[in-house]
Amino acid sequence: MAAVSTNIKIDPVLKRESQELFESLGLSLSSAINIFLRQSVREQAIPFRIGNSIPNAETMKAIEDARNGIGLSRGFASVSELMEDLDADD
Repeated sequence: MAAVSTNIKIDPVLKRESQELFESLGLSLSSAINIFLRQSVREQAIPFRIGNSIPNAETMKAIEDARNGIGLSRGFASVSELMEDLDADD
């Protein structure tokens, strides 16, 4: 089947950055867009998650604190032990 041309409007910075990325992967911008379109048709959906997947600063701090053991309560061997600790005056 013969290829057809399609015109799309892209932010010039996004186009340049995309071309640089795809060239580093051995692809042209046209090939990358074709891959996206074929995968979309195959999956009958956008082939990646769209959303705010990057945690905000507050969440990143909480993750880092947890990894470093900051602000965590101690472990409990039973519910009774947990309830005692919760009821205790600090």
